This record gives sequence, C-alpha cells and structure tokens, in this order.
Amino acid sequence: MTDFAAIDFETANGERTSVCSVGVVVVRDGQVADTFYSLIQPEPNYYNYWCQRVHGLSRADTDSAPLFPDVWAQIAPRIEGLPLVAHNKAFDEACLRAVMRCYQMEWPDYRFYCTLQASRRKLKHLRSHKLDVVADACGYEMRNHHHALADAAACAAIALKIL
Repeated sequence: MTDFAAIDFETANGERTSVCSVGVVVVRDGQVADTFYSLIQPEPNYYNYWCQRVHGLSRADTDSAPLFPDVWAQIAPRIEGLPLVAHNKAFDEACLRAVMRCYQMEWPDYRFYCTLQASRRKLKHLRSHKLDVVADACGYEMRNHHHALADAAACAAIALKIL
C-alpha cells in the first residue's frame, strides 16, 4: 500500500465520542506527503484517570480546543479518496464513527485497514503486537508514544512495511 492516511485518536474517557486529539499522516507514492495534529474539545468533556495517565492530556489542554466538526473540516480534504489505516482499527474507526454520529455528520464510507491485524498475521514471532513493539520490528524508532501524531506516524511506517 503506497497511498493512504494513517490516523490515531486519543480519548478523554471511556466514551468513543470523547476524542481529545487526532493525528493524521498522509502517504502518497510511499512517501509522507502531509501531517496534521490537533487537540479537540472532547464530548463528553471530562477526563478519567486512566486515559489521562496514558496520554497526559487534561481539560486544561483542551478546554479552548476546537470541536470535532471544525477539526474534521481540516482533515477531510487531506484524506479524500484515501483508505485509512490505524493500529487497532476497531478502536479508531469506532471513535470516528461515534463522534461523527454525535455531531450528526455524514459518514463518507471510509475504508479502514489495520496494522495490528496485519502484524498478527505477518509478524507472528513478536512477543507483543503493541504499536511500539511492531514499529520497532519494522525498523521505525518511535518517540512520544500515545501522542496522536507520533502514533499515526508509527502506524504509517508499519503500513508501508507490512500492508
């Protein structure tokens, strides 16, 4: 796969609608062509301890952030016509569907691919298929794990190797 958009969401709480940041890496002809990152005011707007512990974001970071529809208006043109790739697409696709439904936005029938599923099929020797482990196995040095853009960049590097 040489043309796609890798996407990663972080959430504020257990609700899939509570996306609080998004990272997107657009790959065209096998090269990173564009990147995008934004904080998002989550819906509902509260942070639970576990999510905050994972990514380090809090209400102080996102209370003045834009709402999802405004952020998506910047992303949609960048990814138009491209398949989306996520590491654990079940999570990221569910977040995108939920938050679009929450804001009564039309679902454009995005096609999702999963680097987690691909790594389980193609890299069976790994002790774990977590993003950082798979990225390392694919020769990508990951920094700042659980930052949405860093995770999207790692996912893009993995996809270029195994999808």
